[in-house]
Amino acid sequence: MGKLTTHVLNIATGTPAAGMRIDLRVLPESSAVLPSASRTNEDGRCTAPLLEGAALRIGRYSLTFHVAAYFRSLGVTLAEPPFLDEVVIAFGVADPNQNYHVPLLVSPWSYSTYRGS
Repeated sequence: MGKLTTHVLNIATGTPAAGMRIDLRVLPESSAVLPSASRTNEDGRCTAPLLEGAALRIGRYSLTFHVAAYFRSLGVTLAEPPFLDEVVIAFGVADPNQNYHVPLLVSPWSYSTYRGS
């Protein structure tokens, strides 16, 4: 059975992004499915998979990374509004038996992602 995981790296410092809030949503959003929130650990990862087993289904999802709040917590001065406030990655799960790893490489001014393993 597959699982959904993520990993966040602060590319401004070259370190894991510890303490970043991440919200998981099932798309399209409905009142029947509430979003779940997680925080990254000292390694920039969530301690447990965001979804796994029967909870990971075919469909569309989004991960919202609260990057401005994270950088402000480090003492980084950001404009108001910040260039990047929240980074939203919308993606699809076509085969729930596979693993879906959605990493984020981020600075206050840029980000990239890819499907990892």
